[in-house]
Amino acid sequence: MNGYAQDKDAYLKRMRRIEGQVRGIAKMIEDDKYCIDVLTQVSATTKALEAVALGLLDEHLKHCVTQAAAEGGDVANQKVAEASAAIARLVKS
Repeated sequence: MNGYAQDKDAYLKRMRRIEGQVRGIAKMIEDDKYCIDVLTQVSATTKALEAVALGLLDEHLKHCVTQAAAEGGDVANQKVAEASAAIARLVKS
């Protein structure tokens, strides 16, 4: 079971909202809207995706990494390495 399982519906709802934002941006471009307005919407969508990513990371740390750390061994080391890599990817973006 994934760490986000209990919040799955909320994550799906947020992702559908983000999907709508992306479609809205495409429509703005099709309609030749002012570039700053398009950029504002791109920024808002980016922030929304970052919020989802941070929530998923938090759930991963609380559930998957904590459980693996309690068990110890190679699985724990692997989960910590995965979390570190995920954090590095988020920081770079």
